[in-house]
Parts: sequence; C-alpha cells; structure tokens
Amino acid sequence: MTELLRVPGPQGAPPSSRAAVLDAIRVAGTISRVEITEVAGLTAATVSTTVRRLIEDGLVREAGRGESTGGKPRVLLELVPTSRYALGVHLDAEDVTYVLVDLGGAVVARLRRAQAVGDPQTVVDRMAATVRGLVESTEVAWDQVLGLGVVAPGPLSRRSQLVLTRPAMDAWGDFPLGPSLGEATGLPVVLDNDATAAAVGEHWGGGAGGSRAFAALYLATGIGSGAVIDGAPLRGVSSNAGEIGHVCVEADGPECWCGSRGCVEALAGPRSVVAAAEAAGFDLGGPGRGLSERFAALARAALGGDVLAANLLGRSARYVAIAAQTLVQVLDVDRLVLTGPAMAVAGSLYLPAVRQRLTTSQFARGDHDVDVVISSHAGEAAAVGAAALVLQGELVPPGGGLRIDVA
Repeated sequence: MTELLRVPGPQGAPPSSRAAVLDAIRVAGTISRVEITEVAGLTAATVSTTVRRLIEDGLVREAGRGESTGGKPRVLLELVPTSRYALGVHLDAEDVTYVLVDLGGAVVARLRRAQAVGDPQTVVDRMAATVRGLVESTEVAWDQVLGLGVVAPGPLSRRSQLVLTRPAMDAWGDFPLGPSLGEATGLPVVLDNDATAAAVGEHWGGGAGGSRAFAALYLATGIGSGAVIDGAPLRGVSSNAGEIGHVCVEADGPECWCGSRGCVEALAGPRSVVAAAEAAGFDLGGPGRGLSERFAALARAALGGDVLAANLLGRSARYVAIAAQTLVQVLDVDRLVLTGPAMAVAGSLYLPAVRQRLTTSQFARGDHDVDVVISSHAGEAAAVGAAALVLQGELVPPGGGLRIDVA
C-alpha cells in the first residue's frame, strides 16, 4: 500500500540541523566543525552532536586536519560518497534514461533504452526491473538506495498528483505513475518536471558555479527551464514554474500542443525544426527514426557546413535566445546553464546566439553579467537531476516535488 504526500516547499521552511550540516559539508567538500557553525548558523554544541551522529550513520567521516592558523589544526570533515545512493529515471516519449548516483552526485551506473512509451503498466514493470538490475550490476546494496526520482516533460498536476505529458504520451494522463512505481520497487518515489530536475542536478553537481541564483534552459523534445535560488528549486504554486517554452513570442504564430499559439516551443523546438527541415526536402532518415536522432542528424549537418541546416538551427537559436532573455530578466539570475539532450548535440550552435542576446539586451547588464555555459552532462541531465532530487529531499532542506512513500 502506498501513501501519497506532498513535501513542503523550501520557501520559509527551516532546515533541520542534520540537513544544514550535511549541506554545508557537501558544498564545501571539506570543512571543520567551527566553519560549519559559521556557515550554517548553528551553535557549536549542535554541530558537535549532529556531526557525531552523522559519523555514526556512516554519512560523514573525518578527513585529516587543516592548516594551522596559530592554534591546534582543525579536524576536517567530508561526506562519504559511497554511503548512500539514489536512482534517477528520465521518462520521455522516445526513450528512458536511468542513472545510479552516489551521495556526492557522481554517476555510478547509467543506461539508456530507446523505446516507444506505450502501455503505462507495462513500462512501469520494465522500469522497476531495469532499476533493480542497474543496482545489481554494481556493488551497491539495495538498502543503500535512498529512493527513486522520476522526471518527465511535464507539467505536473496538483489535483491528481500525476505527471501529465505532451500528446505523444497521452495514455499516461490518468495513470498513477508514482504509486505504481513505489509498489513495484519498494522505494520512495519523487516525481518532477525534467527541466526543474536538470537545474537541481546542476546545483548538486557543481554546475551552478557558486551562483546563488541560476537557471537551466532545457532543450530536449521540447523546451523548458528550471531555476535554483539560494539552494532551493523555484517551483510556484503547482510545481510548474519555468515553462519558458510556452511563452508566446508570436501572437498569430502556429498552434502549440499546450493550446496556445506562437509559443517558443512551437516555433523553435526540435520537433518544429525537424519538421521544417523535412518539409524542405532534408533527408533525416524518415519517420522511422526518433525525433532526437533526426534532430542530432540535422545538428551534425549544420556543424558540417550545410547551409540549410545551419539556417534552420540558427532561426531556432534566435527564438531560444529570446526565451533565455525572458528567463534571465524575470528571475534576475547571473548564470544560465544550457542543458538537455538537444543541447548535448547542438549546444555550440545555440550558445553564441544566447550570449549575444544577453550581452546586448539583458535588462540588468549594467549591473551584472550573465555567465552562459553548456552543461557537462547535458545528455543525461534530467536523469541525474531526478536522482539529485532524491538526495536533496533526504539529506538537505526540503526540495519540494511529489513524493510517494511506501508503507
């Protein structure tokens, strides 16, 4: 039997001393007890007691001594990355990506399976068997796995507590994904939007570059974004903040699957770019190949000097740059990470357009620059982020999302 509950959002929710200490150690890499009291705002007694318990639980260990500043060198602490793990799954219309991530955010095992997402229960059974097999392929014990994060193209529904998706996955609209996976795996399950997860993954893995306010612009089969402000993902009322792909940039533009017109995704998403290329006679392998494969083929052609491919992707990049400008100005961030499977193959074509737009048109450019970079794990960012959501939800201040605990 599963019990479905809503994890409180981060705004205004004070972290526990355990969460605060763990996060201070995670961010610092190595840190002393005295330094933890300074950065976490806790008393020395609280830090001492909390650290002792974390060491007893195997989550933290002493890591030698720091340099002396005149007195006795302080004992340094660090996380034990092999003490806990989390599973992350990115469910998309064409394939499913799986990762097993350790406490430090490193990917221990990964697997991608191209498949048409059909009958939900059949897919869930296959996913449950795959994640168990992924863990068994390593030396990780099942009881070291904190939970399973599952992300999809969204949006989320507060009413039904399900992941709802674009037309290619309509059959999933009324399917209880979280409870079904919880029952099949025996693990706590966190559901979220793939773009939000990608941003959390960048934060956990260091892609934020130390920024306290950064965003991730996610390009896969669609376009989305996520943001992390002061260590907490920005969610909104229904956990659907960041749907930058559905900002209208042409009032009389083409219809979008979301019901609006002229959305950035309808004009510049991989689906529209591929459709335009094929309508112009570009051979991308036909409908037998998946959208991601055809978009990758078009990107390779553009990088190889094909004029038509370069023009089509250049047009897409200009619209995406407008979306990036909107995102940056609404949130006032100083770092933007370009990520997602499409950015993994075409990021170098989008990066110059985004940088130029922000350099010349970003509202606060007189006060601060915006550092725009391509993610170091763009191709599997959502799955890594799904696992990071589990780690964050278990070990640091609450990160929101939909969580299903198995009783």
